Amino acid sequence: MKISTLAASALLIVAGAVPLDKRVNNFLETDALAATGVFNLGLYVALHGYPNPQKCTLSNVAIRREWSMLSTQEKKDYISAVQCLATKPSKTPSSLAAGAKNRYDDFVATHINQTLSIHGTGNFLTWHRYFTWAYEQALRNECGYKGYQPYYNWAKWADNPAASPVFDGSATSMSGDGAPYPRNATCIPSPDQCSISLPIGNGGGCVTSGPFKNWSVNLGPVAGVLPNVTPNPEFTGLGYNPRCLRRDISKAAAQGWTKDSDVSSLIKNNDNFYWFSTNMQGDFANGFLGVHTAGHFTIGGDPGGDLFVSPGDPAFFFHHAMIDRTYWTWQNLDIKDRQYSVSATITVNNQPPSRNATLDDTFDLGYVGVPTVSIRDTSNTLAGPFCYIYA
Repeated sequence: MKISTLAASALLIVAGAVPLDKRVNNFLETDALAATGVFNLGLYVALHGYPNPQKCTLSNVAIRREWSMLSTQEKKDYISAVQCLATKPSKTPSSLAAGAKNRYDDFVATHINQTLSIHGTGNFLTWHRYFTWAYEQALRNECGYKGYQPYYNWAKWADNPAASPVFDGSATSMSGDGAPYPRNATCIPSPDQCSISLPIGNGGGCVTSGPFKNWSVNLGPVAGVLPNVTPNPEFTGLGYNPRCLRRDISKAAAQGWTKDSDVSSLIKNNDNFYWFSTNMQGDFANGFLGVHTAGHFTIGGDPGGDLFVSPGDPAFFFHHAMIDRTYWTWQNLDIKDRQYSVSATITVNNQPPSRNATLDDTFDLGYVGVPTVSIRDTSNTLAGPFCYIYA
């Protein structure tokens, strides 16, 4: 589908041409907002042109889709590419991250190294946009994948995430829940600061089904939430610590903070970039996880529930593609004022106090192996290194 096709779909929904029962069953409000946004984007491009027409136009724009929209073969191709990445040698020097044993681990090591400067900061959304894109490019350029990074639509599966095509444990999933593992509730943000007590799900142990049941998590933990995880030999979490992928898929997190009403409210009720980004990431002191943290705890387990090491679970990139889709939707609803909006500081939740972020601030992804870019470069998915939209 091209932008014009998506824009036409958006117009039908906005105008009410699609019957209400069909909109309820097939089109969440979150999706309707995304469609309205892409209609706006089509009009904006028609009036102002493409930001980089030599590189990105309707003729070559990539379309990122929800996992359930992919064919069986497309899903298998994606899964094979992820598994392939874990067979390629790491580019991260062992002196920096002894536990980085393959190309997949390069992404995990970079996230560990930069966690405290990419969360609760002005670059949170654009850094993770670039990180997810770099992963997509590695799958395509190093492992022959022909598609693009899928996303996991939290709202679509909030009532029962374990039954979603991403987590149902089938051969075309990203594997299912972990084995039952009795333990206490999860405290967020930490056991000694239990602002939110999240009840345990049905898992917590090693995943037992699907293509990633033998997946090796090599790095971390750093700030894990599960008991009896072997500590990393290095305090940084970058030492070699191979173990199984563990999950505790949480219906409570999904139903509590990633329903359609939660996502659409985030998009509609936060006109200011600062509050959009901040509320997305949560307000733990007031018992609010936000869609970002709730999405991570919907996956749960080890390393999914560890802020630092969470990319060690391949489902991470589905979650962050949805983060990006939500950000992209929010931008498209007011392109003039939101495309290049930035706020917040350059330290996590402004601790320690620091200056405000600017569009000219740069970041790199270490040994992931992509060029250094600025917040400005990564604020538009039709500009900079990018050329993609979301269905």
